[in-house]
Parts: sequence; structure tokens; C-alpha cells
Amino acid sequence: MGTRLFGVLLFVTWISPAVVHGEDYYTLIVAGASGDPRYVDIYQQWRQDLVSALRAEPEFREEHLIVLAETPGSGVGRASREGVRQAMEEFRGRMTDDSILLVVLFGHGTFDGIDSKFNLVGPDLEAAEWRALLDVLPGSVVFVDTTAASFPFLARLAGERRVVITATESAVQQYDTVFPRFFVQAFIESAADSDKNGRLSVWEVFEFTSRQVRRWYQQQGRLATERSLLDDTADGVGREAGQPGSDGSRSARLHVGAGIAVPPVIASPSLVPLVARRADLEDRVADLKVRKGDMQNDAYQAELEPLLIELARVSREIRRKTATN
Repeated sequence: MGTRLFGVLLFVTWISPAVVHGEDYYTLIVAGASGDPRYVDIYQQWRQDLVSALRAEPEFREEHLIVLAETPGSGVGRASREGVRQAMEEFRGRMTDDSILLVVLFGHGTFDGIDSKFNLVGPDLEAAEWRALLDVLPGSVVFVDTTAASFPFLARLAGERRVVITATESAVQQYDTVFPRFFVQAFIESAADSDKNGRLSVWEVFEFTSRQVRRWYQQQGRLATERSLLDDTADGVGREAGQPGSDGSRSARLHVGAGIAVPPVIASPSLVPLVARRADLEDRVADLKVRKGDMQNDAYQAELEPLLIELARVSREIRRKTATN
């Protein structure tokens, strides 16, 4: 995976070219109550695969990752109301305004016509309770509910500096989802890096997962019973990958993980305009990716190709000057 998962966000100042800001990433993985022995191994595999992907990153720090499961063990807490609340309190004490927290829920969800719940060991947490826990955290949050009854979480958790992803687009979609399988796969396979820039954004993860889910239902010859949505504009409406909508711009610039991504110090003033140019090009590529669903493929490729060529040229020049210095 290299540095796909941990993207580096550079802050460049003309006053002091050596000043840069890193980002710290945190992750909470909750594999909830299985409810049936056949789900035990499935949830465990998803959890372990995602943890392995995070730990493969060079910036990984164990203290930035909290894992909760039905059966606690070494490095794994209990997936209960109290376990979730304790985890959130830990993050609250560690995170800063620049932090990004990824929350991933694997398991079962229910909807009673009023509120949606994620099934934990013992009493569940309703979507409104999850919101109360998130609202006191500094920084940004990327919340991913991979369960069947996840849709109500979209409106409940929407907010500024928050990305909410649900596996379903309706509260009546109650069947088991395949979304979590492909969500984890996105962090492992290079195919998820659609712009081939060596970094994996939240939008790329969402887009890859959505595409794989659609393909799975087509291959199975089944009517799709799940359509994932992403909201990052705080309106609680969301957008399906490949469909028109304003959501996605923020997600295309966010990266997640469990560690501190520290960008290299810009030691030479001659690198400052190049780094600024690269950041601008990366922003333009990110915006273009979000608009892909609204464009003809030929037009998309015609606009993307020169941006990637210029981005490669600028990146090469930065590497050359860095080696020289």
C-alpha cells in the first residue's frame, strides 16, 4: 500500500518555507454483536484485514488505533456501549483540531421506524447517541456504517467537518450487505487509487466500494438491495457514486489511517512555488474526480490527462531539487 492510505497535506507559507504541518489520523473499528455463529468469522476477518492494512503503513502508531469486538482479546476491547464511550473519551483527549478520526462499523443494524441502531454486546447505541459522542470531538470525522440499516445515520450524523458513509440508501433495505467486504478490499488493492497518484482518498475508497458492490450484484444476477451514499456537505442527503451531486469534494481531499503523517521539511525556497503548484494540481484532480459522474468519459479523460502529466512533471522537479539540496 505504501503511502496511499496516509496522504500528506502540505501547508506552505511564503514567510517561512521550512514550516509544514502534519496530520494525525485515528481509527476506531467496531465489530459488533454477531447474533449468529456464521457471522463471527466474517466480522473477524473484515476487522483483521482492515487492521493489517492500517498497520502496513509506515506512519502507523498503535496508540492511534482502537479496536472493539464481540469477544475481547489482546489489543481488542469489548464492542459494548461502555467500550465505545471509553474509546471516544480517549480520542477526545488525544485529538486536536487538525486530527481526522475514521469510525468503521461492521455488524448488524436495526431500524424501528424512528431511529437506527448499531447492534453491540448488550444495549445498543442509537444514531442520536452516536452523534452526541462525535459532537464533542475536535477535528474531522469520517463515519462509515457498513450495515443494512445504516441509511438513517446519514441525516442523524451529518455536520461540518464530517463525512458520513452508509451502505444503504433507504431504511427499508434490511438485507445483509456486501459493502463491508469491498470497503476493506479498497484499502488493500491498488485499483482503488483511481488517479494513480499513490494516495488513497476517502472518495476513492467510497467510489471503489460502490463500483464493486454494483458489479457483485450484476455478476450474481440479482437485484441490488443496497446502494451506498456519502455526505460531506452537512445536508444529510448524500450522493451515490456515479450520480450527480455536490458531495465528494471534501472527501476527495481527506485521507485516513492510524498515525502521524509528517511531510518533508521544505528546506529550499526554490521548492516553495513547486510544492504550491503540486498542491493546486492535486486539488484540481480531486475536483475533477468528483465531477466524473457528470461528464462524458472522453471529456473526463481529456481534462484529466494534461493535469496528470503536469503533476508528474512538477513532482519530478521537486524530487530532483530535493536530491540536489
